Amino acid sequence: MKVAVIGGGISSEHEVSLRSAASVAAGLREAGHETIEVTIGRDGRWSADGGEIAFSPGDGLLGADVAFPVLHGPGGEDGSIQGLLEVLDVPYAGSDVEASAICMDKLVFKDLLARHGLPQVDYCRAGEENWRELASGFGKPLWVKPARLGSSVGIAPASGEEELDRAVEAASRHDPRVIVEAPAPGKEVECSLLGNEDPIASPPGEIVTRGHDWYDYEAKYSEGGMELLVPAEISEDARDRVRELARTVFTLCGCSGLARCDFFVDGDEVLVNELNTIPGFTETSVYGKLFEADGIPYPELCDRLVKLALERYEKTRSYEF
Repeated sequence: MKVAVIGGGISSEHEVSLRSAASVAAGLREAGHETIEVTIGRDGRWSADGGEIAFSPGDGLLGADVAFPVLHGPGGEDGSIQGLLEVLDVPYAGSDVEASAICMDKLVFKDLLARHGLPQVDYCRAGEENWRELASGFGKPLWVKPARLGSSVGIAPASGEEELDRAVEAASRHDPRVIVEAPAPGKEVECSLLGNEDPIASPPGEIVTRGHDWYDYEAKYSEGGMELLVPAEISEDARDRVRELARTVFTLCGCSGLARCDFFVDGDEVLVNELNTIPGFTETSVYGKLFEADGIPYPELCDRLVKLALERYEKTRSYEF
C-alpha cells in the first residue's frame, strides 16, 4: 500500500514525533509498503518532498491508501488530525476522534474510569471547588500535570503549599486544565495494545529510571535514562491483571489500532495511570519493544497497523448515517 506517514506537529513533542515517524516509515518500507513522509511544521504547515500540501475535502491525501499519524501531544493526539483525515476521507492508523480526545485529556479519562469503578490514584482538578482540601488528603508528594500534554512535559511533584502553587502555575502555562494526583506506590509498568474490537495485550514491561528521581522527559528520551525490563518483575497475578485492565480500558475508551496503557503496581495491587493512543514509536520505544518480546518484529507491527486502519475504515463506512 501507499502510506502517508505524518510526523512533527505543533506541540512541544515535535522532535520526538519526527523520530517516531522516521522509524515507522522505515518499518513500513521494510514490510513492503511505499511511504510518503509528511511533515507538520511547528507553524502548522504541512509539507512533503519539499513542497506545501493543500487539502480538498473528500479528496484524500497525496493519493495514499492509508495515513499513519505519528504525532504526539496537542494538535496530533487529541482528535484534531483524526478529524481532518475523516474530512479528507482517508483511512488512518490508530484511534478515532472521540477516543483520541478522551485519552488525551487526563481529567476526562480519569472521570470515565471512575464512572466504571476502575482502580486508579485519587485526583482532582486544580481550581475546582474545595480542590485544596481534597488534595490535602492525597498524601505527599502530590503530582501536578497539564491535563492534555504527554512525555511528562510540565509535570512536577509538590510536597507543600508553596511548591503546589508553583507547580500549578507552571502547569497552567501549558494547559488551563491542570490535574493534581495522589502519590502512587510501587513500580511503573506499561502494556502495549494492538487491535480493534478485540485487542491483544503485550507482556507488561517495567520502567526502571537511571540517574533520575522519576520518569521525566529526560529519563524517557536521553541515552541511558531508563531501562525496560520485559517481563516486568511483578507477580504473575499482577501481570495478568495489568493485561486484563489494559484491554478493558482500551475498549472502554473506544480505542482502535494501537495504544500503550501505563500502570502503577504495588504487590498485587494494580492502578491505571493513563492510556496513550499514539505512544513513542521509534524502534527502541516501549510500545514496539514490548511486542518484539512477544514475537512481533517492528516491521510486522507497522504492517498490522495499516491493515487494522483499513479494517476499521471499511466497517465504519458500512453504517448508514
